[in-house]
Amino acid sequence: MFTGIVQGKAKILELIHKDQFMTLRAEFPPEHAHNVQTGASIALNGTCLTVTQFEGNQIQFDLIQETLAVTNLGDLKVGDVVNFERAAKFGDEIGGHLISGHISDMATLIERVETENNCVLWFQVDPKWLQYILPKGFIGLNGCSLTIGEVIENRFNVYLIPETLSITTFGDRAVGDKINLEVDPHTQAVVDTVNRYLTTHTPLKA
Repeated sequence: MFTGIVQGKAKILELIHKDQFMTLRAEFPPEHAHNVQTGASIALNGTCLTVTQFEGNQIQFDLIQETLAVTNLGDLKVGDVVNFERAAKFGDEIGGHLISGHISDMATLIERVETENNCVLWFQVDPKWLQYILPKGFIGLNGCSLTIGEVIENRFNVYLIPETLSITTFGDRAVGDKINLEVDPHTQAVVDTVNRYLTTHTPLKA
């Protein structure tokens, strides 16, 4: 599990493409690469990946076809940077919300509105996810735990402070970029349970 509090950015050093498979090697800040072990979980752009090899602060992961198809990791190029978060430990402070690292889909950044102290990002998403995207609810975007602002038709926005822009890749995201989206699993569980109940129970007649 992850908290959605991005710890920094990792640089892509190598991408080895095979048939429906890719090996990714990234360079992490040295202070965030200590005690790494093979088999450990690290989220890149919110996607939970398993460490397959490591040397110093260079860490390698294998990505299967499903991961490449559902997330934006398949579009990476050498030299790109990604958000990262190492898996949470029992006792860690949860400053965001619990995130599984299982990406639901990709949202498209359609508008960027910047002022002196704020940045508002508008995203477009497949309508099937809108039942889980509620004003003031939680959303995971490229691994960042964010609070949803407005929801209009199949669009929603989030507000980013300068600290978030500096620590994460959102400072460099442009209109048209695909962003990994994970709906809040608790919201999804509640909505799905209610929908299942309503479809299997006939209302009592007066």
